Amino acid sequence: MDEKDRLILTIIEDDCNLPVSEIADMVDLTTDETKARIKTLETSGVITRYAAVVDWERAGNGAVAVLLELKVTPEPVYGYDRVAEQLAHFREVRSVRLISGIYDFQLLIIGNTIHDIARFIAEHVAPIEQVNETATILIMKTYKENGQDFFEKKEGKRLPFSF
Repeated sequence: MDEKDRLILTIIEDDCNLPVSEIADMVDLTTDETKARIKTLETSGVITRYAAVVDWERAGNGAVAVLLELKVTPEPVYGYDRVAEQLAHFREVRSVRLISGIYDFQLLIIGNTIHDIARFIAEHVAPIEQVNETATILIMKTYKENGQDFFEKKEGKRLPFSF
């Protein structure tokens, strides 16, 4: 992977709907060269999928999100990997991260209500043998997600100017 590949990844990560011809112009390659590089990045697993960033609050979904931090006892031989795989299997779990600090894992969990999330944690996460402690942080509002901000676009207002 070279700088052109990294630049292509940055551009696609910002807007995966850009036409390949525009991406090619931005990285100073031909369209065919850019297509080939993108295909290689896809088949090698560097690009795993293309996704939309959705403002669920604006969409009227009303979903509830929490960050769940876990203290976990790592398994012999496998360390944290098996626990992470077990947690990632659940539909409610949107992301699983191994972190530094007081806790070992941070999960993003989405549910219809806070009661659904509490039930999910009590029935599916807390009973995992390696989980020693949990801390739940309610996400009250998301202002920016994956590089996309959710602020209302306002008309530019000119400030009064005088000498």
